[in-house]
Amino acid sequence: QVQLVESGGGLVQAGDSLRLSCAASGRTFGTYNMGWFRQAPGKEREFVAACSRSGGTTHYADSVKGRFTISRDGAKNTVFLQMSSLRPEDTAVYYCAAESGTWYPSEYNRYDYWGRGTQVTVSS
Repeated sequence: QVQLVESGGGLVQAGDSLRLSCAASGRTFGTYNMGWFRQAPGKEREFVAACSRSGGTTHYADSVKGRFTISRDGAKNTVFLQMSSLRPEDTAVYYCAAESGTWYPSEYNRYDYWGRGTQVTVSS
């Protein structure tokens, strides 16, 4: 089992940058594919980005491609989401997730463990 704790959210202006972090407990961090999802009020949870166990393969939603970058640091058991050129439509609660089986990067119901989320608010 793994516990995930997100941090780094906040209130920023359009065009600003933020870096989200997700710290994972346990010694098996390297066995999990990791993903970031987000959920805005009144909307369904949507895929943002994901990276493979090794960090060598990444996937992004079209809406964030070229603006967001996912990465992981195995020594720190942490996955990051660097967000640039933020837009008001990026406003949401951002969740970190871990997946231990066959990887379907954008399918949230495939992920086994979830953090509690961190709020990102982008003002225009």
